[in-house]
Amino acid sequence: MTTTLIVLAHPSRQSFNGAWAEASAAACAAAGHEVLWSDLSAHQFDATEGARHFGQDEAGPFDPLKAHEAAMAAGTVPVDMAAEAEKIRQADQIIFHFPLWWFAPPAVLKGWFDRALVHGDLHTVEERFDTGRCCGKRALFCVTTGASAAECGPGGKEGDVNLLLWPSAYTLRYLGFDVYQPEVVHGVHGYFEGAEEAALQARLAGVLEGQAGLVAGLSDRALMRFNTDSDFDESGRLKAGAERFSAFIR
Repeated sequence: MTTTLIVLAHPSRQSFNGAWAEASAAACAAAGHEVLWSDLSAHQFDATEGARHFGQDEAGPFDPLKAHEAAMAAGTVPVDMAAEAEKIRQADQIIFHFPLWWFAPPAVLKGWFDRALVHGDLHTVEERFDTGRCCGKRALFCVTTGASAAECGPGGKEGDVNLLLWPSAYTLRYLGFDVYQPEVVHGVHGYFEGAEEAALQARLAGVLEGQAGLVAGLSDRALMRFNTDSDFDESGRLKAGAERFSAFIR
């Protein structure tokens, strides 16, 4: 049985992002998946990493990687972190639902990466990228923007959405995940009126109706391409002549 984790990073379950996440969950359940949820706002997930989670002096120095590693060794990983890490371990795939705010995912998702991707559990110094502990798992970003597709494309005023999403995708790549090409719905905001608002709602209803088909076809969906470990030299630099897949590694 496939296990799918739905991660919702929006403060309102009543939003389109919330409804879209519900549609993903329903589609996965209908396909026979076990469905797990991380509704980060509803769960009041604390996105701010810090010494207080580990019983350390907040006035002193704090090294999150060492704190994670020590907590893993001692069996004292904070309950909220351990619960999220366990869901990631169980999941065969993760479907993320979030809006782009200020050209990035909401802060709670970055905080979830900071705290849920426990060092010493989901990754180690030796087990990352091609040898990551999450090799074989896959992830999909279902994303909304307020701007149009033209504004969010190459040369667009809002910046290329694929570049804006790359750091989040590469975070998962670090763990060994394969990452599907994102599904992006543009022009989602609350300032339309009249016919434009009606057209938006009709369009969003179509997205929700089509989510079952999207989920059913995931195995055939294109993956984002990343360099392999062998594309880099001993210093960690991209080898001359290696193929380039991102403006971030060039």
